[in-house]
Amino acid sequence: MPELLWPVSGSIAYGGDYNPEQWPREVWDEDVALMREAGVNLVSVGIFSWAMLETEEGVFDFAWLDELLDLLHANGIAADLGTPTVSPPAWFFATYPDARVIDADGVVKGFGSRGMASHASPEYREAIVRIAGVLAARYADHPAVVMWHVHNEYGVPVAEDFSPRAVVAWQTWLQERYGSLDALNAAWGTAFWGQRFARWEHVVAPAATPSTINPSMKLDWARFTDDALRDCFRLERDTIRARATQPITTNFMAHQSWNTDLWKWAREVDIVSDDHYLWSPDPEAHVALALSADLTRSVARGRPWILLEHSTSAVNWQGRNIAKRPGEMSRNALTHLGRGADGIMFFQWRASRSGAEKFHSAMLPHAGVNSRVFREVTELGAQLGRLGEVQDSRVQADVAVLYDWESMWAQDLEWRPSDALSFRERMRTYYERLWRDGVPVDFAHPDDDLSGYRLVVAPASYLLTQRSADNLTAFVAGGGTLLVSAFAAAVDEHDTVHAGGFGAPLRDALGLVVEEYRPLREGDEITIDVVDGDSTTSLVSRDWTEDLALAGAQAWATYSGAPEGGPETGGPAVTRHEHGEGVGWYVGTTLDVAGLAPVLAAVYADAGITPATTPDGVEVMVRHAAEASYVVAVNHTLADAAVPATGTDLLTGAEIDGELTLPAGAVAVVRTTPALDRSATTPTSEGLPSLAGAALAGR
Repeated sequence: MPELLWPVSGSIAYGGDYNPEQWPREVWDEDVALMREAGVNLVSVGIFSWAMLETEEGVFDFAWLDELLDLLHANGIAADLGTPTVSPPAWFFATYPDARVIDADGVVKGFGSRGMASHASPEYREAIVRIAGVLAARYADHPAVVMWHVHNEYGVPVAEDFSPRAVVAWQTWLQERYGSLDALNAAWGTAFWGQRFARWEHVVAPAATPSTINPSMKLDWARFTDDALRDCFRLERDTIRARATQPITTNFMAHQSWNTDLWKWAREVDIVSDDHYLWSPDPEAHVALALSADLTRSVARGRPWILLEHSTSAVNWQGRNIAKRPGEMSRNALTHLGRGADGIMFFQWRASRSGAEKFHSAMLPHAGVNSRVFREVTELGAQLGRLGEVQDSRVQADVAVLYDWESMWAQDLEWRPSDALSFRERMRTYYERLWRDGVPVDFAHPDDDLSGYRLVVAPASYLLTQRSADNLTAFVAGGGTLLVSAFAAAVDEHDTVHAGGFGAPLRDALGLVVEEYRPLREGDEITIDVVDGDSTTSLVSRDWTEDLALAGAQAWATYSGAPEGGPETGGPAVTRHEHGEGVGWYVGTTLDVAGLAPVLAAVYADAGITPATTPDGVEVMVRHAAEASYVVAVNHTLADAAVPATGTDLLTGAEIDGELTLPAGAVAVVRTTPALDRSATTPTSEGLPSLAGAALAGR
């Protein structure tokens, strides 16, 4: 098979979802003319068009899609051709009512929304293979088609299915995973509450029950659901691949979707792509955006990826859908680019007049071409058109943040010591501290080869296998610095407490024993003292503490002024332990972003990492190529800022000699030649922190 090519060779892909089936034919010509004006070079088509393509079972109408693809190609616009399997037609559910999803309460989900049919339905699986096959056979050689887009946002809004067919598939999956009922009963601890199974057909799905469901069962159910969704993807992908050579993707939702393990999914696609939408209640949602972008690049193993959807302004599905401020769309887009995206796409091209998303923003809004949004869309297209040389440059990082979807699934189940300690909250808090310090990060799985990093941070590793713990211990022994947050290594892959107690697999790396978890009452807080010579810094912690017994580690910070139910005054809160050639740090409590600052400062010193000195709220990212580096600077503040840089601003053509003046809300992309030194760990002569560390590609 020929080598797979980047969809828009030598350029940053720019465009969005295009749904021309919602509009009269004469609108299409206007659309493509405006796309050219806006600099659009790629659109995603066909994603929700199953009912128009297969009008009855086995009866197809391709005339409109033929015309559309020809029109796009004639105007120099490429197509990311979707398979429409996220939204089966009305005739499908009328013919196969058993293909509908049933939720945990036994409610059958009806037609009229969006989302996947039952992943276990043989009729659904047969139908998705059929529609994918006929599309691939017809359009594999069409010159407009440069990429295939399978389904849409797997697991959103429907992932779990409790239908009888899904339960049978679940039982089969468990037999393949465990081999015997004895092994299943041991893994799930079914001796507790008398839950032992004697026959496979008695193994139920974790649907609604009078009390809390067996957590080991629920963890496996999450794995099963993820596998079942991915199996449906593979059916379509393999059907397309048998006929077509273009790259195949499906759009992830990194850090915004709960149901899919993207480390596994990323191995199945040719190009990683992601959808990201700002969360309106978050006043600094750009930090979460950066997190999602770094996570997407990391599951892509450092290779270029595509932002396949984001919004030009407000979305339609949040409680209060806040419009983006002037310039915010460009800041969002350039942040994704700075963190490795080689495609910037939106949902959608033209705003829909009807349906559930009519209040969702678009590249061409209801207000038309004389609107601020369309002017900014056109300006962004012109900016990206100047950045083609950035394509295929790579981001480098010295720090890895551990991210494991299975640990998230387990940690966020019921009946944990405190519902205030969540995977996402801890991940955001630690990431934001690194973001504010200007320290670039990759995300990594706990089993990954971590030897290329100086520092590994584990904000939320509640579930940690012995294999992963051994990997982290070897990383420390080999000279690395490890920072572990509270509630870590509590359980193994079955959600079973480790033999030896909480945190036992990391005792060598951390030099301590976790004797007891001591969550605080809501509203309580505890003081933590950091003593440095004659000075003491006091930090405040809420929600969570632990009783730690030192077994080689030193107490770097201790509790004082403990509330009732908290640890004793003088007890260790933050510890440091030298193991082999490296250092293991443990934070046995919850600190906020500000509270983590002194902790991370000490950790950076151990790891040999120099934080950036850019103003707070100014984001500076660097992408590296063989002959040049590209400094992407984004000012999220309302004041002008100075950023150290030397080179050419590709957006304006201005020459920068030592200092870039970045106006409030502005963006810049500065080409620096020769390329910045990627082996140093201190600021370069240009005043920018270098981003050292092994590339993820090939790990």
